[in-house]
Amino acid sequence: MGRVPVVGDDSNTTFNDGDAPPRVVIVDDHRLFRSGVRGELGDAVDVVGEAGDVDSAVQVIERVQPDLVLLDVHLPGGGGVEVLRRVLARHPQIRFLALSVSDAAEDVIGVVRGGARGYVTKTISGRELADAIVRVADGDAVFSPRLAGFVLDAFSATDAPPVDPELDRLTQREREVLRHIARGYAYKEVAKELFISVKTVETHVSSVLRKLQLSNRHELSRWATARRLV
Repeated sequence: MGRVPVVGDDSNTTFNDGDAPPRVVIVDDHRLFRSGVRGELGDAVDVVGEAGDVDSAVQVIERVQPDLVLLDVHLPGGGGVEVLRRVLARHPQIRFLALSVSDAAEDVIGVVRGGARGYVTKTISGRELADAIVRVADGDAVFSPRLAGFVLDAFSATDAPPVDPELDRLTQREREVLRHIARGYAYKEVAKELFISVKTVETHVSSVLRKLQLSNRHELSRWATARRLV
């Protein structure tokens, strides 16, 4: 895969004073965070839309056709991977840059496999984020320094990690529920975190147990811990 550009690497900066700023949609389930990002980016980009969950994100992206989507990984309605799946099938020209508090290898690799062109964490500065957006909109691939190694390892032709067939049986939403349950969350707490009903949580847990051939939450937690999903 070669050299992976990283945030803060000035040799990759592509700001050009004469270029129009990229048109961007910000997708994150926290309105205050979206406002903060918009303020930090200033005139470096043209924010043409916002969304807080999967369905509204797809609708906004379909309507405004941005150059780039700044995408949170964990979203109500199926997560960032679901947005990628639904949008890129019809609009492969749109670029996606993941922006998340998570630096878990599973999250990074999941959205990159889904079609994102980069992944940066929310510790990034406004200037670095604007730089990353411009570079990804121009066709580059950009990652926070610590995350670049995940991508190189996952997509190396000579050292690709084996695909976990059991994990691949689970949907993105089932993985989200699994991670919360394995961390000790009660069903009501999972429902609140993911903006779904308790009954839906129960349905997802039953599905996960069935697919993984596990009997209870204790076995599920051990399974998730062994795969470093917690």
